Amino acid sequence: MKHVILLLFFGCITLSATDRPNVVFLLVDDLGYGDLACYGSPFNETPNIDRLASEGAKFMQSYSACTVCSPSRAAILTGQYPARLKLTDWISGHKKPWAKLKVPDWKMLMEHDEKTMPEAFQEAGYQTQFIGKWHLLPLENPEIMDEHYPESHGFDHNIAGREWGQPKGRGRYFHPFDMPNLESEEGEYLTDALTDEALNYIESREKGTPFFLYLSYYTVHTPIMGRPDLVEKYKAKYDAGGWNFENSNDVVEFAGMVEALDESVGRILDCLESRGLSDDTIIVFTSDNGGLDRFSDNGVLRSGKGTPYEGGIRVPLIIKAPEQKGKGSMIEQPVIGTDLYPTLLSLVNLPLEPEAHLDGTSLVGLIDGNLYSRETLFWHYPHYHKAKPNGIIRDCNWKLIEYFEDGQLELYDLGNDLSEDKNLAEDEPEKVRQLHRKLQDWRKAVGAQSMNPNPNYRADMEGMSRQRGEKYLKQG
Repeated sequence: MKHVILLLFFGCITLSATDRPNVVFLLVDDLGYGDLACYGSPFNETPNIDRLASEGAKFMQSYSACTVCSPSRAAILTGQYPARLKLTDWISGHKKPWAKLKVPDWKMLMEHDEKTMPEAFQEAGYQTQFIGKWHLLPLENPEIMDEHYPESHGFDHNIAGREWGQPKGRGRYFHPFDMPNLESEEGEYLTDALTDEALNYIESREKGTPFFLYLSYYTVHTPIMGRPDLVEKYKAKYDAGGWNFENSNDVVEFAGMVEALDESVGRILDCLESRGLSDDTIIVFTSDNGGLDRFSDNGVLRSGKGTPYEGGIRVPLIIKAPEQKGKGSMIEQPVIGTDLYPTLLSLVNLPLEPEAHLDGTSLVGLIDGNLYSRETLFWHYPHYHKAKPNGIIRDCNWKLIEYFEDGQLELYDLGNDLSEDKNLAEDEPEKVRQLHRKLQDWRKAVGAQSMNPNPNYRADMEGMSRQRGEKYLKQG
């Protein structure tokens, strides 16, 4: 283990840069709450991620800051709610020009005046490396896209990060990948290739300087393409009997993708161990939003990605830190993606950035077995996806959903109804009023963008995309 040097400066205790822990941040795309064995999956096998959970803290009520990817990723990097950033949908979002409400003029980028988590680490002397899915480029402003790659937001280097939200190379999850700075060979699988790059980075980085490695996997986003050997394994497992899934072929392919991810996590853990870095490295493992319910197993949680229900926003979160208390603990307090920025600063003994991570709260106290004070979480989604535009507040165990088109309100008691089966709005009118007012006050405080009636609204076309609608109009 590294020796700790304490420097006294005007009464403050400071660590030299070379003595701070490394950070490996593992972000998975569309991984559902119940897709891992350690979170209850009966079919998928994830021994390495399970091992990580047994050595760290497993959060049972962790939330993404949005039900889709780009906003939740920006929230992790900035420590701010998507509503505050005005970055509230996946880039570049569904176009619904005939919908009842008009989508606001939202931002498809992170502003440079926001101090991101990697920028804070970079300023503290860390080497910073990005690998994988970025999906934070302003697609509708191509003239400034070059100003918003990972290198412009705090990373020294970028491998594979581009405008794509999913693999779109000719081979999709297989060679060729068509991603920046990522070479591949015939038959190579994308998840393995990204992990190879991470291992190469760990082994070849500048020694004596701590590193911040942000490995953002494209898996398990569609297209669902498992590695052939693992797909064959799960096909045999399914055929052996005892399973009764709808879309069994998809389930088998998806399980193969999950195990390939698990193998990669195991390779990273083994690499850190073999290089003597395990005791000097913080590991975070999480997902950018809930699972796509056609493929993911969200357990008892209702619905999935693109909806305001628990299946759309509740995600796995595991944090392993050197010398942390409560290893193997399960933490029940609700937390959210904006919390990870201040948490990591605290874990490496860097000063917090309260003017940056405005909506984050450090989870170090929770990891050490204490409580933290925040009881309320918020979401704002003024867009059309699998659900209509909505806002959410979770206050203690109460959860209120507001649908913007018609003002419909739904109230759930998550402490007694995790599946959100019973809408209590009519039974608890005072609680509805209280939470709705709190949600409205929050929207005003963060400057959340509102939706207005759409002058082009067409009831007969409201569910159509722009392309389908234009075809419909031409047909008369």
